[in-house]
Amino acid sequence: MTLNNNDSIGKIKITNGMCIKMEKKIALLLIIIFSFAPFIFASGRCHQHLTPEEFRVKQKAFIIERAGLTKEESAKFFPMYFELQDRKKKLSDESWSLMRKGKEDNISENQYLEIIEQVCDNRIASDRLDKIYLDKFKTVLSAKKIYQVQRAEFHFHKELLKNFHNRKENRNK
Repeated sequence: MTLNNNDSIGKIKITNGMCIKMEKKIALLLIIIFSFAPFIFASGRCHQHLTPEEFRVKQKAFIIERAGLTKEESAKFFPMYFELQDRKKKLSDESWSLMRKGKEDNISENQYLEIIEQVCDNRIASDRLDKIYLDKFKTVLSAKKIYQVQRAEFHFHKELLKNFHNRKENRNK
């Protein structure tokens, strides 16, 4: 597929390689999005019956099993992993607070602009944290193990959402 625009873009040719890169970016974006899910569920807002500590224990056990981490790898990896989660939760909480502020009736156009810019900045900061911690993770895990951790994390969140959805459906019956 070729798009032409002589003004500013020029020719753009999308190849299979670019499609694969886009698929990888979409997959990474989904992982990032799902990384916020545990904080929503652990916070108690969704009638989750786990404390944040219990949630982390279950998450850690799931990741260890699915990614095949050794005790030594786990001991080095999870302090960094949970530090990253805490830092991302702080950004997420700030964004949610800003979004709630936007519900107020007396918000000006400039205040809305500040809110959406800060929320966007928080997302960028979260992505930067992912990159920083990826480099830290590489000091204790192989690339394959990091991939397996990310995949396990994705499946953990998927199961969590599925279980939540099933509980919600059962309550509605």
